[in-house]
Amino acid sequence: MRVLVDVHLLAALAALAATATTLPIWRAWYRRVGLTDEPGERKIHDRPVPLAGGPAILTGLLLAFLVLFLASATGVWGANWTAAVRRGFGADDVQWLGLCLGALGMFALGWEDDRRELGAGTKFIGQCLVALLVAACGLRVTLFVPSTAFSYALTVLWILTVTNAFNLVDNMNGLCAGIGILASVAFGLNAARADQPFVAALAMVVAGALGGFLPFNFPRATVFLGDSGSHLVGFLLAGLAILPHFYSPLHPQPWAVLKPLLILAVPLADVTWVVLFRWRRGKPFYVGDTNHLSHQLVTRGLSRTGAVLLLWLVAAILGALSLLF
Repeated sequence: MRVLVDVHLLAALAALAATATTLPIWRAWYRRVGLTDEPGERKIHDRPVPLAGGPAILTGLLLAFLVLFLASATGVWGANWTAAVRRGFGADDVQWLGLCLGALGMFALGWEDDRRELGAGTKFIGQCLVALLVAACGLRVTLFVPSTAFSYALTVLWILTVTNAFNLVDNMNGLCAGIGILASVAFGLNAARADQPFVAALAMVVAGALGGFLPFNFPRATVFLGDSGSHLVGFLLAGLAILPHFYSPLHPQPWAVLKPLLILAVPLADVTWVVLFRWRRGKPFYVGDTNHLSHQLVTRGLSRTGAVLLLWLVAAILGALSLLF
């Protein structure tokens, strides 16, 4: 167990260091090529801010997994680590390939949107194709229903919902990244308790990469996640909700499938609120406004930083409650 704890901490620290080290490089390059978020009517920044969070986080993820791969290949942690990884996979190699390709696909889609602002229909089709690829690789939600068509539909719906929820909750400095860190840690702890150390390591890598980004984005932002970052983070958390297999013959607790809803309750509540709010006013749900939960808290007297901290606290409490199932 001590070995696994050391591995997870190393994974998180490697991702954090890689992201924090490479982010200034990405930020300078994005500023040079003009990939920035310009000041506007609904913006609080008065100068262009680079959208470099996505590539920095992706770099942190890739370098951290390279460290884990080299450590495993050289046997530095011994045979027990390799055996534990195999035992905790819970998914075959094709599923892991689908998760990796899906993450790259969502990142590329978001990057293209940052570059030339894709239409809502184009983004939706792209997200559906990525989600279908993941489902075709066998990484699917079933909810105990023995129907392939049902599992495909539910998986696509889940991935699209969580990905867009994180895209929408990225509306104040630090909010998306902070919730992403808390959710990743909660998923990691749940996976570790379910004897799935590689899933736990993946979750800690995501948490570490976001941790390396957060100081550059909160409380004052010198860089934004951009759509590439929010798409990548949302997709990975949607995948983490599927990977740990909260219900299995070894852990026959049907109600445990509600854990992902608890862990991701804040972004899911936000996207539900925003969609209903815009629908009631006859506006397309994909047209941005300042009526998110965070904005509602600000109108009730909290500062922007206070609103973010309060939503972090709610996310942390709900993530902790998921461990009580």
